Amino acid sequence: MSASMSSRFADRVALVTGAASGIGLATSRLFAARGALVVLTDIASEAGEEAARSLREEGHDAGFLYHDVTGEESWQRVIDTVRERHGRLDILVNNAGVGTGGSIEEATLEEWRAVHAVNAEGPFLGCKHAIGLMKQTGGSIINVSSVAGIIGAPQLAAYCSSKGAVRLLTKSVALHCARQGYGIRCNSVHPSYTDTPMVARMVGGHRDPERYRQRLESASPAGRLGDPDDVAGAILYLASDDAAFVNGAEIVVDGGLTAT
Repeated sequence: MSASMSSRFADRVALVTGAASGIGLATSRLFAARGALVVLTDIASEAGEEAARSLREEGHDAGFLYHDVTGEESWQRVIDTVRERHGRLDILVNNAGVGTGGSIEEATLEEWRAVHAVNAEGPFLGCKHAIGLMKQTGGSIINVSSVAGIIGAPQLAAYCSSKGAVRLLTKSVALHCARQGYGIRCNSVHPSYTDTPMVARMVGGHRDPERYRQRLESASPAGRLGDPDDVAGAILYLASDDAAFVNGAEIVVDGGLTAT
């Protein structure tokens, strides 16, 4: 990696939720490798601490904070800590998410609310509380939605609804910040099935895991699951100066799934 690439995000502070594994961890590693100071947050404290420790051992600037994205007080504490320790926030990646199956007839109200609390209310609270700090310097918010926020899936009623909410929340935030002159861009990323612990749990809980995984792989014209680095690369682009005129947009990372 060239020196210019490794310092591309020097002096920038990035906050990544759900960073203990999967897309969040891959994104944190990519930002750190490009010179950003990365704040990893998650409810999985042990895994999150280990991820941040690993980045520091590689010579990067990284720290971990326990963070329940469904709680407003938790968001306030995290943003206040970032303000006190670093004085700024340049990049917010609302990545934390959960996946629960069930058609509209099968899903319970409890499951519906639990999925929306993480997937929709989490990004809402993140944008709401981060903007106050971010508007001091400008920056970029990236909300991780899903192809399920663009196209429907019969067995994912709550998940589709929550990710669709993220898609339109993103556009509303982008317009608000632009019209207020904050210098904050807000965009969304829409992965298809990606090889993460969440998808692994979905596969493992199926009555025929091997066949189910093959179905997920074959759903994309690329013939494979996405890799967390595939999605992290799109997030990195949206956070970079290369995307300075990209706002309120959605980037689909799905191997061509939604093109069919």
